[in-house]
Amino acid sequence: MAVKPDDNNRPPYDDVIQAIVAYVFDFQVTSPKAWKRARVALLDSLGCAIESVPVCTSFIGPVVKGTVVPHGFHLPGTSYVLDPLKAAFDLGSLIRYLDHSDAFPGAEWGHPSDNIGAILPVADWLSRQGDDNMTMQDVLEALIKAYEIQGCFQMRNAFNKVGIDHVVLVKVAVAAVVSKLMNLTRAQANDAVSQAFADGQPLRVYRQSPNTSPRKGWAAGDACMRAVHLVLMTKSGQPGFPTVLTAPRWGFYDTSFGSKPFEFPVPFGTMVVESHFIKLVVAEGHAISAVEGARTLSKRLKERIGSIRSIRIRTTDAAMTIINKIGPLHNAADRDHCMRYVVAVTLLKGDWPTAADYTDDSSWARDPRVEALRAKMTMEEDPQMTRDYHSPRSRKGATALEVTMDDGTVLEEVLVERPIGHPWRAETIDGTREKFIKLTGQVLQDPSTFWDKFMAEDISSVRVRDWMDRFTAQQTPLV
Repeated sequence: MAVKPDDNNRPPYDDVIQAIVAYVFDFQVTSPKAWKRARVALLDSLGCAIESVPVCTSFIGPVVKGTVVPHGFHLPGTSYVLDPLKAAFDLGSLIRYLDHSDAFPGAEWGHPSDNIGAILPVADWLSRQGDDNMTMQDVLEALIKAYEIQGCFQMRNAFNKVGIDHVVLVKVAVAAVVSKLMNLTRAQANDAVSQAFADGQPLRVYRQSPNTSPRKGWAAGDACMRAVHLVLMTKSGQPGFPTVLTAPRWGFYDTSFGSKPFEFPVPFGTMVVESHFIKLVVAEGHAISAVEGARTLSKRLKERIGSIRSIRIRTTDAAMTIINKIGPLHNAADRDHCMRYVVAVTLLKGDWPTAADYTDDSSWARDPRVEALRAKMTMEEDPQMTRDYHSPRSRKGATALEVTMDDGTVLEEVLVERPIGHPWRAETIDGTREKFIKLTGQVLQDPSTFWDKFMAEDISSVRVRDWMDRFTAQQTPLV
């Protein structure tokens, strides 16, 4: 027989957990910019998911082949109808797999759209179970709040410094917002968030050389799935851990974070969804400024690329940590996390890189000119670029490229401070619309009309299941 825990003598929940839950349950989103950017983020993520379907066919779909789940989630771009756990894994993985989704900087770099992998399937599943009050406004509110929780953690808390992958924050944010979607009580939401912190956290090893691997593409899906499962376990009656962060010796701070408490420079609001970076280029986020600079240089160099003696790259500490690689590159995940590779390909190609440029069978992966250019590059941190990167007022993600030719001529340095897709660039939203149309064109009948209608309509009464049916009715599945 299960024993019901006695809560009478339990300590109060850690302040951080209480603050997260209070924000999810109490904060009212009133910013028009936040609501608009949330719509953009949702559609952009669905475009990224559809783009990834052809390269993820080996692991998406039901665990037992042929299974169709009653009231399940119809995975975009496919004919699969999945239970909420597998749906969260698959959608979260598809959104992230090709490194084309959004990002947010800070002491920890992460991808807030990872959270959509759980939010949309859970909301759709609940709606199909008969919750007529579950609307697309609820989806966007959960999105805004998950973005904010993850982003506010990222600003000052470097999980990478202790070897933990940033998807721990996806688990925490999803556990919080999905608790509300599933109508858990506030006390249960505290339990669920504490479960997310107590869960085993993945090592960052799969993002770093020499072990960079495709797991970095499905790590977010795994975090989404784990969070949904932990919320369901909490709903079943499983208790949480009030001092999961602060407990001496056994708590998260002492075991996993160098005995330091988390820091939050701003209160939870709507800042993250309003200012996140949208990837309009398929590359690791810190490399996009370098790619834009290399594209400019390629036009100057034209037929002289073979006469380059050296390329000096100035960049941020984050880029030096994540994408500063020399030596062999073993797979697509390795290549898209190598600044030297993306710069070399862009210089030779004279255009933006695509997902196909990273694959093992890409001509660039075997092109000796790419390796020759990589060998001519040096990378160094510019402390001012690092300070500007971490400053909320500057919001820069700068990289500078300086080319020296064989004859000793030094070309004028190309500096890109806020690359394409930056929230302060005027063309970012229009570029995201074009990206969505391009990525979904082979699946949706009329992606431009779908985008325009969703951006303009009143979603407060649009049921989630009806919106998803509208989406899937337009599509021709890829698998």
